Amino acid sequence: MLRAIFLLLACQLAGEGIHRLSGIALPGAVIGMVLLLCWLALFPRERPGLGAVTAWLTAHLAVMFVPAAVGLVDEGAVLSRYGVSLVIATTLSTVLTLVVTALVFRWALRRVASESEAP
Repeated sequence: MLRAIFLLLACQLAGEGIHRLSGIALPGAVIGMVLLLCWLALFPRERPGLGAVTAWLTAHLAVMFVPAAVGLVDEGAVLSRYGVSLVIATTLSTVLTLVVTALVFRWALRRVASESEAP
């Protein structure tokens, strides 16, 4: 179990290091996940131990949000001043993201369909 936790943390740290040293336009966490994926492709025997650790982390995921909730409570004055604006901005950006995603998906679907019909 410790080996799997170490693997997760090592991939995260390596991803962050690669991001900071190279300036790649991907977050370090994403680079770390790609590194973890490559590691698991090369060493499939790691999967059972990693599965147990990730199942435990997923089962206790709610605990991971406690620091964020405490941060929100701690910033009560800022939230009371800008809370409505933050809710509106978050809602509009979410709706905009959904619309753009749907349009891109429809465009890609039409493109794939037209390429499969071409001789």
